[in-house]
Amino acid sequence: MRILKPTEIRTLRAKLGLTQAQLAELAGVTQAYIAKIEAGTADPRVSTLEKILTALKRARVEKRVTAGQIMATPIISVRPNDKIEKAIRLMESYNISQLPILDGATQVGAISETTIMRKIADGEDMFKLVRRNVEETMDNPFPSISKDTDIDTVYHLLEHNPAVLVIDRGRAAGIVTKADVLKLVKELGKIK
Repeated sequence: MRILKPTEIRTLRAKLGLTQAQLAELAGVTQAYIAKIEAGTADPRVSTLEKILTALKRARVEKRVTAGQIMATPIISVRPNDKIEKAIRLMESYNISQLPILDGATQVGAISETTIMRKIADGEDMFKLVRRNVEETMDNPFPSISKDTDIDTVYHLLEHNPAVLVIDRGRAAGIVTKADVLKLVKELGKIK
């Protein structure tokens, strides 16, 4: 079992959305002691750090992660009448590989590096292609989910889609990609 450094406790507790009092209750210590450990004014025993780590692990498992908590905002998108050249510039500028195509607040399709590359590989003239509107080359829209959709559902949707669009009150509010999920896995993996 990895032993936490006192300086890591505050960061991990905050990522899980726990107060000092909640962590103290889970770990069987006082809130004041958690505060002292986080402030660096107490030198806890290894056994206390192990109890805190166990409490953080338990809280991580019990904590329900939703699409709204991991979605990226603002949504980088294009409109149906934007040129493919613009989509390529946006993907390059933001280091992303796909974009939703939004007509106002409604998603009408998606465009990706993969689709553009497939068109070029199939013999399309790339100079003509980049001057076309994205609606002429768009793929099906990304699946849409609500902000409170459980992360397990997001995992399953991303198995067959490059991204999912998060909708709140009828409007596109954020986007979740495979990279966002991998970032979450990396962060949660720090609590081992």
